[in-house]
Amino acid sequence: MSASLHPIEASALHARRERVFLVLAGLFLGTLAMLNILGVTRFIKLLEIDRPNASSLVFAVAVGVLPYPVTFLCTDFISELYGRARANAVVFVGLGLNAWVMFILWIGGVLPGFETIGADGSIVPDAAGRLPVFFEVRKLAFGAVIASMLAYLVAQLVDVQLFHFWKSFTRGRALWLRNNASTMVSQLVDTVSVILITYAVGGLSGVVRESEPIAGQLALLIATGYVFKFACAAIDTIPFYFGVRWLGRYLQIDPMQEHRADAEETTL
Repeated sequence: MSASLHPIEASALHARRERVFLVLAGLFLGTLAMLNILGVTRFIKLLEIDRPNASSLVFAVAVGVLPYPVTFLCTDFISELYGRARANAVVFVGLGLNAWVMFILWIGGVLPGFETIGADGSIVPDAAGRLPVFFEVRKLAFGAVIASMLAYLVAQLVDVQLFHFWKSFTRGRALWLRNNASTMVSQLVDTVSVILITYAVGGLSGVVRESEPIAGQLALLIATGYVFKFACAAIDTIPFYFGVRWLGRYLQIDPMQEHRADAEETTL
């Protein structure tokens, strides 16, 4: 055994596989932690269309949506190279990480600080009527936490299950199909869930105009977010193809092996 290997590492190849998994899982989990903080703290205006005798149509996405497609690419890599069990494990660890971030935000607001406290025990806003930055972020994060956690869990599990359904159905062929079909369906589930639940808990105040029909505005936010995610899912097919081929050789993993084994069992 090489002197640079830890005793728990069976070989240099085993160590290499675990380190690549650590990078993929770390990117996935780090992105999730960032999303919980950024979330709906700001909406990015992609396009605004003026309409005569009516309010303008605004196509916008939450800043937290920008890195979100990376999480689906990571779980697709893990699913393809390491299998369904590990992909599901990373998804559930991500759920626990979400809860941990929310706990820190909660306890950080409960513990005494240096803010000015009013007679009713609440924090006194500044001259502009705003709370300290931490509490503004905390309020927005709490407003969307239910949406993000539920939508995340459902969408990621749908992604993993559909990925392996298509992989099994095609006997490991048509890599583009399982990458796109799983991600695009799960992204739709995620987008609808997060917008509707965030609105229900009051996390879209300032974005949705209450004086106008709500359904149309929510539908526009859902459509905008999904089109953005759909485009990202289509684009990430390229790095996924090249990534699977390169990593398969680098890690000496054959993603088709499980299907060859199934075929051999069927013929026996």
